[in-house]
Amino acid sequence: MLTPQHLKAHFERGLPYDQYIKSGTPAQRESWRSFELLAREHASLDSHQRASIMDWCRRINILVISGLWCGDCVAQCPLLAIIADARPELIDLRFVDRDTHLELAEQVRICGGLRVPTAIFMNEDFEFVSLLGDRTLSRLRVMAASSLGPSCPLPTSQVPPDEIVATMHDWLAEVERVHLTLRLSPKLRQRHND
Repeated sequence: MLTPQHLKAHFERGLPYDQYIKSGTPAQRESWRSFELLAREHASLDSHQRASIMDWCRRINILVISGLWCGDCVAQCPLLAIIADARPELIDLRFVDRDTHLELAEQVRICGGLRVPTAIFMNEDFEFVSLLGDRTLSRLRVMAASSLGPSCPLPTSQVPPDEIVATMHDWLAEVERVHLTLRLSPKLRQRHND
């Protein structure tokens, strides 16, 4: 069950982004770092997005069930790290390996599968707020267009810059949606007297 105590225990065992990447093999670290550079080049937060994030006031804990071996994780998790880097005092982002935290992964199956990445969004008390996985809408649209059509891309093919930007917008929209949910929460408004 996704109780605050249960989620907090997994969160505390999670690793910050850089430590998570360092726990991988040299090939995995290279894959993640290469995509991160590409993401920072093409999908950095613009001044409007940064200004919006600077107005946020609620703490968001994000626990990502991931796999260093997973191509979808490589192509999405660095985007979450870019968002978290914009407000590290408010957005605490941690990663756990799906196979090591199988009991948690089992509780958040998507369409019956152990999907990664799966992001669990929690408030400051580690209460469940939202779940997003294993692909954002933009990634699903691209996959549907290529997989359901006459051809299928190779698993090692590069992610085009426009897809990186669209996927960043999807993740940012979800983090903002969670923040607004927390900002409008009667319980949290009463607690923070705002």
